[in-house]
Amino acid sequence: MHERELILEISEVTKAFGAVEVLHGINLQVGAGERVALTGPSGSGKSTLLNCLCGIEPIDGGHITVAGQRLRREQHAELDRLRREQIGYVFQSFHLLPTLTAIENIELPGQLIGMEKKARAERAYDLLESVGLEHRAHHRPDSLSGGERQRVALARAIMHRPRLILADEPTGSLDTVNGGRVLDLLESLSKAHEIALLLVTHDLESTRICQRTVMMRDGRIVAESI
Repeated sequence: MHERELILEISEVTKAFGAVEVLHGINLQVGAGERVALTGPSGSGKSTLLNCLCGIEPIDGGHITVAGQRLRREQHAELDRLRREQIGYVFQSFHLLPTLTAIENIELPGQLIGMEKKARAERAYDLLESVGLEHRAHHRPDSLSGGERQRVALARAIMHRPRLILADEPTGSLDTVNGGRVLDLLESLSKAHEIALLLVTHDLESTRICQRTVMMRDGRIVAESI
């Protein structure tokens, strides 16, 4: 960790919904290219923490820094730009746009940050090749299998060259074989592009691609293993 650039820093983060405190002083750091699994039972606060990292939920105390930039809820334009440029997302339910083809879905983050059209198309195709789906470039999500959709989602997540990927149960809706392929791709993409990964999972098998596993319970980090 000492020689790694810090990409994600969570410091004394608290969050409550009404009178119910959900996060109790969370501290966590993730370096460039580092892969960290966040595990714990349902209700432990994993999803709330991820929503805070995405900027969906404002934190009540502490601070979150991504690639050297503080997430500030009052600076909406800055927060939106930080999310578009520095963070890639992978969800259990894929979240692909149904009216766009595979390659158009991948191109979208590049379009949102103003990437030039030719460069955008070339990068999207290269990424499609890297996940083994160049032959499905012009298929829409409803004609792809679950495993194929998640591979497209992985390519889309790194289209804009983010420093951090937030992955929320990315194998949760896949069978064992496809889930294993997606995990292997997440690991190889993280290594190839030096992208930090925070992987939220219930599945201990998924932690095999990570260098550290952090366990949450009742809104606190209670254990960490390497």
